[in-house]
Amino acid sequence: MRILIVEDDDNLADWVSRGLRQAGHLVERCADGRQGLLQATTEIHDVIVLDRMLPRVDGLKLLSVLRAAGDSTPVLMLSALGDVDEKIRGLRAGSDDYLAKPFDLAELLARVEALGRRAPALAALTTTLRVGDLEIDLLGHQARRDGRRISLTSREFRILEHLARHAGRVVTRLMLLESVWEYRFDPQTNIIDQHVSKLRQKISAPGEPPLIHTIRGAGYVMRAD
Repeated sequence: MRILIVEDDDNLADWVSRGLRQAGHLVERCADGRQGLLQATTEIHDVIVLDRMLPRVDGLKLLSVLRAAGDSTPVLMLSALGDVDEKIRGLRAGSDDYLAKPFDLAELLARVEALGRRAPALAALTTTLRVGDLEIDLLGHQARRDGRRISLTSREFRILEHLARHAGRVVTRLMLLESVWEYRFDPQTNIIDQHVSKLRQKISAPGEPPLIHTIRGAGYVMRAD
């Protein structure tokens, strides 16, 4: 899983990051709430581990902004404030789980992995994705734009689905490699660019505005401008 840790205690963040990486997860770190909010809203993560008290933007405020924007990424909130009232505040703000400090690393890992298992189950409930006038039928493996059927290969469909599921957010090349090709490394080829280029041509007929946009140095974002 790809996990974002937003924690201003460097020693604690190092310890948690090391444990998660040893368990086979990809980890990104931020040391303050403002940077954490930026990372959470521009990158895709399976789980966010969020400290309650952060500099610049408080953890509860960060979480409230995410939920108000429709972001349903599972969040495990960490806090030195372990009383019942604080736990209730965290859960009501939108956290999926709450872990008081100090905690055992094995318990944190178990909770993170339990949250990670929820996301695919929720995503599976969706059978149709829409971005602008593009409609993707996940059950029939078909895509139409403005009523026009688009012929796609299996891999092109998976790329399109991944981009559409995260519409409005940056999807990096490595994320596509992991999701579509099931690579856990970057083979240093332009295979992603080639497939996305062909996909662009198929989903945007002459005169239609583009839906897949390149973010230089970052990846791609799907949006209807």
